[in-house]
Amino acid sequence: MSVVAQTVTLPPGWAPRPESLRERVVLVVGAAGGLGRATALAAARAGATVVLLGRKVRPLEKVYDELVSAGGATPAIYPLDLGGATPHDYGELAATLEREYGRLDGIVHAAAHFEGLRPASDIAPEEWMRALHVNLTAPFLLTQACLPLLQAASDASVVFVLDDPARMGKAYWGGYGVAKHALAGLASILHEESESGTVRVHALLPAAMRTTLRRSAYFGENTLALPTPDASAAAAVYLLGADGAAARGRILDLRAN
Repeated sequence: MSVVAQTVTLPPGWAPRPESLRERVVLVVGAAGGLGRATALAAARAGATVVLLGRKVRPLEKVYDELVSAGGATPAIYPLDLGGATPHDYGELAATLEREYGRLDGIVHAAAHFEGLRPASDIAPEEWMRALHVNLTAPFLLTQACLPLLQAASDASVVFVLDDPARMGKAYWGGYGVAKHALAGLASILHEESESGTVRVHALLPAAMRTTLRRSAYFGENTLALPTPDASAAAAVYLLGADGAAARGRILDLRAN
């Protein structure tokens, strides 16, 4: 069943429960960003041990301090620049997770690289390649490296964050738009390859939310009037936990919630 053809919504009245992710180790990619930070906090409140992955240590430390202040399992920081990361780097990440925790139960791909709207004729080759690498190639390579750990878990999930498909095919979205279209295809392929196993593949399509990326793309919009990423983060927790099995291989579309 193709993930790009099927959408679902959150069950009515669903909300994250404390301890629903207890004893699970969750890797949040892009943990210093708007959605990544909110997801890390929500997963920790649900009982998960959260590994914070991002490009810069200082922003990750701020999220780390928030998680520690909130109590629960002790988080960890793993600095990695997705723009320059190699397959070897992802292999080292997987080896570190296995050494430190002996398991991995979930990945949320919340990292994004977006340099703003511009016509294709103005996109520098280096920028095009970086957009495709961070938004598409990196999620694939990181997931591939971590698959043995995920497959060893009794119930694991990988969450790919999409963007509005109606807009991604319009003018000026460049490499980011192309990558997000392709990411839906990647989620579909990985789902069909793993649908009989213990690793669930999900796609999450957030509604409009208050993030830096949104502010840089929607000129003239009062971004502060939009909701915070908390609802999308809660949906990520749904997909990470056992309840999310009902949305396996689907796009969880929050625009209808």
